[in-house]
Amino acid sequence: MDMNMIQARNVKRCFTLGSGEPFYALKGINIDVPASKLTILKGRSGSGKTTLLNILSALDEPSEGDIMIDDRIFSEMSDIQKEELRRYEIGFVFQSVALIPIMNAYENVDFGLRLANYEGNRDKRIKEVLEMVGLSSRMYHMPNQMSGGEQQRVAIARAVAHKPKVIFADEPTGALDTASGLNVMKLFKELVGKEGITIVMTTHDPNLMELGDVVYEIEDGEIIA
Repeated sequence: MDMNMIQARNVKRCFTLGSGEPFYALKGINIDVPASKLTILKGRSGSGKTTLLNILSALDEPSEGDIMIDDRIFSEMSDIQKEELRRYEIGFVFQSVALIPIMNAYENVDFGLRLANYEGNRDKRIKEVLEMVGLSSRMYHMPNQMSGGEQQRVAIARAVAHKPKVIFADEPTGALDTASGLNVMKLFKELVGKEGITIVMTTHDPNLMELGDVVYEIEDGEIIA
């Protein structure tokens, strides 16, 4: 029986429109995210999937309902505890890559390890994760010397380097061509298998659905499948 890394119960997120009217981006979401699996949140732009990802990763707070991650309930945690959770136990991968342009691949991963106060051998871990994503020969290249797919692989190496429990990836293949996108998905599957990481990602690409262990479809702020 799969253990759940994350549980969302009756999660709602309400925003106030300029007219003062309430707008519910999420309307009572209930999902279970199993540990050491790849979970996909699929939906069109504006469906609420990124809002849900931000709430699951403690970047945003629900208007109602609650999130439990690794047996800790968000509403019972202080802001400092949530910040420590994001810093030490979570990794983030964004569509925009968000590498530091004046740092090479090695330095970008090292920066992530320093932020997470990684206590192991940093040099060994950096080389290990860059080899894991197939970039051993490119570790001293700058982001502008790399393709979009290579930059995204550096971003993934940085996200996994400090050995987080969960990686949240928002449209990680959105800016890539089909081949590079499939390579990123293959890499995610390998990370789940080799490192036992739980990955939650959003996408609107129907070609990627079958690669998820669990797929939730979101439409107008509700889970429909």
